[in-house]
Amino acid sequence: MDKNSKIVVVGLGYVGLPLAVALARTYPVIGFDIDAGRVSELQGGEDRTREVEPDRLKASTLVYSANTADIEGADIYIVTVPTPVGANNQPDLGAVRGASKMVGEVMSKGAIVVYESTVYPGVTEDVCGPILAEASGLKCGEEFFLGYSPERINPGDREHTVDKITKVVAGQTPAVAETLCEMYGAVTSGGVFPAADIKTAEAAKVIENAQRDINIAFVNEVATIFHKMGISIHDVLEAAGTKWNFLNFRPGLVGGHCIGVDPFYLAHAAVAVGHHPEIVLAGRRINDAMGPYVADCIASAVGQQGKGAGARVLILGLTFKENVPDLRNSRVIDIINALVGRGFTVDVHDAFADAAEAKHEYNVDLMDSLDGASGYDCVVGAVSHDVYANYGEADFARLAADDGVIADVKGMWRDLELPAGYRRWQL
Repeated sequence: MDKNSKIVVVGLGYVGLPLAVALARTYPVIGFDIDAGRVSELQGGEDRTREVEPDRLKASTLVYSANTADIEGADIYIVTVPTPVGANNQPDLGAVRGASKMVGEVMSKGAIVVYESTVYPGVTEDVCGPILAEASGLKCGEEFFLGYSPERINPGDREHTVDKITKVVAGQTPAVAETLCEMYGAVTSGGVFPAADIKTAEAAKVIENAQRDINIAFVNEVATIFHKMGISIHDVLEAAGTKWNFLNFRPGLVGGHCIGVDPFYLAHAAVAVGHHPEIVLAGRRINDAMGPYVADCIASAVGQQGKGAGARVLILGLTFKENVPDLRNSRVIDIINALVGRGFTVDVHDAFADAAEAKHEYNVDLMDSLDGASGYDCVVGAVSHDVYANYGEADFARLAADDGVIADVKGMWRDLELPAGYRRWQL
């Protein structure tokens, strides 16, 4: 890698932006996004994802562009676009295909195209490679080369950032792999791990999140079992966690851009080679059922207080995890839809989410603030944003009716003494 090698990062979301900023400390980097509004926002030093602090953003030498003419002839292109699933839970490679075509149209002979988007094994070489070749008129593996380095961004995590984690790297040839190891090695203190080949690197990524999904599914299932027995899963996990090799997974809603999606990519690949993936899909079924199950429990708790259809419910949190604005694939919407379907009046507040995005993605009108909010028959702690986790007796007395239900999906209030008259529900 020449320190003057030109790098283009395609896609400036939760994955691409932190990577581009990190690379720009060593190399000349252009961050490209088809969303001109996103580019303008970043040029102004603001990042709506909150993954990069404003001071660090403004101090970076990273150049932003939404113009494909600006990214012609780069040495390395890194594609970090989303890979969601469609309505039928089949992989949606539309963004990856589109980015590949665009890169193919602007790249020159000798370019390396690296994919960080999560895919199933074979996508980089069997899907993206031919698109790049057709768009560029160049021969894959001879006149341009492929690479893969799976993203490991955990939104909101300030400990496992892109400049600290181990990067798995694979190249189409040993020379390409060496080049990519050098490039990624220059930006992370966690070192690089050269995978055996591109398909291996793709497979490693897709099972990382599938493994987490399955482990959370197990805890969600036993949480349901113990709840029906009148036992708190949090008390059970606290006791079991004293064993040295017990895995610390917690129950809850499983959404986001990775854990709730990637198992379907693995399942798709399994079916393609004639294998029915039982455990992988069972984990998805269990986790996808948690939202409706929680809604049923909340409805039952409210009913035991003598209230039913028309009862007012306040949902605290809509994002897929705590202290981030990321709304992608949030399963809180399952609770909301189930309660609305039962005739409850549901209001939603989130301390981080963007109101316009919530409306666009879920047709949910977020409350501007909780000022003046009161008299709710049920207050649901759906996402453990710090501002909600720090609630005390006075907050519940303000928000809930005197005989209201306090529903704690995340277990964040389990040690809190509630005001007299309130009914507590938790997993």
